[in-house]
Amino acid sequence: MHPFSRWRHPVLTRVLRLTRRPWTAVLAAVALVVPVLMAMPASGAAAAACRVDYTVDAWAGGYTAQVKITNLGPAVTDWRLTWTYTGDQQVTSAWNATVAQTGASVVAVDAGWNGALSTGGSAEFGLQGTWRSADPVPEDFALNGLSCGEDGGTPPTTPPPTTPPPTTEPPAAECGDAVICSGFEDQTGSEPSGDWRFTAPDCRGTGTAAVDSAVAHEGNTSLRVDGRAGYCNHAFVTHAADLSAVGPVLYVRMWVRHTTALPVSHVTFVSMPDSAQGGRALRVGGQNGALQWNRESDDATLPAQSPAGVALSSPLPTDGWQCLRFAVDTSAGHLDTWLGDERIPGLHADGVPTQDVDQQWLARGTAPRPTALRLGWESYATGDDTVWFDDVAVGSAPIGC
Repeated sequence: MHPFSRWRHPVLTRVLRLTRRPWTAVLAAVALVVPVLMAMPASGAAAAACRVDYTVDAWAGGYTAQVKITNLGPAVTDWRLTWTYTGDQQVTSAWNATVAQTGASVVAVDAGWNGALSTGGSAEFGLQGTWRSADPVPEDFALNGLSCGEDGGTPPTTPPPTTPPPTTEPPAAECGDAVICSGFEDQTGSEPSGDWRFTAPDCRGTGTAAVDSAVAHEGNTSLRVDGRAGYCNHAFVTHAADLSAVGPVLYVRMWVRHTTALPVSHVTFVSMPDSAQGGRALRVGGQNGALQWNRESDDATLPAQSPAGVALSSPLPTDGWQCLRFAVDTSAGHLDTWLGDERIPGLHADGVPTQDVDQQWLARGTAPRPTALRLGWESYATGDDTVWFDDVAVGSAPIGC
């Protein structure tokens, strides 16, 4: 792996500092800090300046951005920040602000409690998103309706980096600083070993788990689980890593392949013991033919199992490898789920009630705190399936497919 070069390019009204760290597996972090002088309206007075720092960490297919607004003029009681993406970025979630995107245009509005800015005061919010072909830094920030720049004009064009990012994604089995990074290539026998151990959390029946050297997403091996219907057929493989300190957002990426469409009845194939539920599981699986989250302590589901709620989820396609990713915010309690690069609307919980999605889920206010990862099969009625897992990663930073 070769690190990107570090460079600085000064301009008169805008400073761009670009720092690139080495590609470490799936994560390639790109840190961009863009301070921009912007005009802010003040009642009965001339427009006052503010400063915006836009810091983005990008990797192949995704990014997070931290945005800091500093008020350099008279105090204000609320703020509204707008910008336009010139690449194909799509905002998928945000925190400490309400962020909405229409086409390439993005609007961020204060969260209420952080709307008042005294002179010299600042507010910060964050967002997460995806991109496919390009993710340049936005250049047309405007605060409370006035454009960037000392005179309300367009800021200078950002120069391109001296060393372009690679055009191909690093091998998926490499995961940078992830706590779990496994393609099961270290498995030498047919029984899971090393950091992976078979477990039946409640009761064991005829379900089995084995290392498979005939089917793999990448490399030569994968984990195969032959799941059987019926409550006492639990069959999981647990990783030894303690996830209780991973975060504050816990990111999971795995490749999954299964043979039978998700049934009408409830099934689980990812189970995470959750200290916020007294050790009961936070579960990913399916019901009514579509993917869902389930909370063991109160059996709440995300989305709600109404026809409209199920329609906002997605089936898990069969007979092919699928990249499944999710994020668990252990401080705010938010959840996000992606199938490939597409976020699933019905599997998104941001704390704002959404009809047919999170009515049950928001009934419990405690944020989840997963402590371990279990992969396998758990059926509560009907639903046999054979499921393979490969290239599994868990960490504190987003992990791409």
